[in-house]
Amino acid sequence: MSVVGKVKEIVLDLLQSTNYKLYDVEQNGGILKVTIDSEKGITLDQLAEINRKISHELDQKDPIPNKYTLEVSSPGLERKLRTKEHFLGAENETITIKLGPHVEGARRIEGALKKVEEETLIVESGTGERHRIEIQDITNARTVFNWEKNPKPGTKNAKPKVLHETN
Repeated sequence: MSVVGKVKEIVLDLLQSTNYKLYDVEQNGGILKVTIDSEKGITLDQLAEINRKISHELDQKDPIPNKYTLEVSSPGLERKLRTKEHFLGAENETITIKLGPHVEGARRIEGALKKVEEETLIVESGTGERHRIEIQDITNARTVFNWEKNPKPGTKNAKPKVLHETN
């Protein structure tokens, strides 16, 4: 079993009796990144506590032969999408996708993820064009968080601040 597979098993066992769920495990050189999620979100204090528990378990079971740095985080607003389960969790959200060099045509697509099929995604761009994308052709994908701009004070759309109301 791979190092990532062993770490997944350890973390899944550790989180079994909690409200947290394992989102992803990645190993890139000497960095082991464990991403944890929860229905209600996760605070920094909770991440620190989970980090300590995971670190202790990894020290006890020693699944990684070399020196490494452990990073425990939440997926964040713009989360990576790597597995079919990640894509299923992002249905009806705006996503951006980068396709591999072997793919003909446009290699960067952004739009609403309309449907996740067995090994295919249906993404609708802002122009209404639908793209059928094979998950295996994706080299990078993430959700897109659209920040709303606050209108500048004094513009038509600006609403005056109400400090207090009088009757």
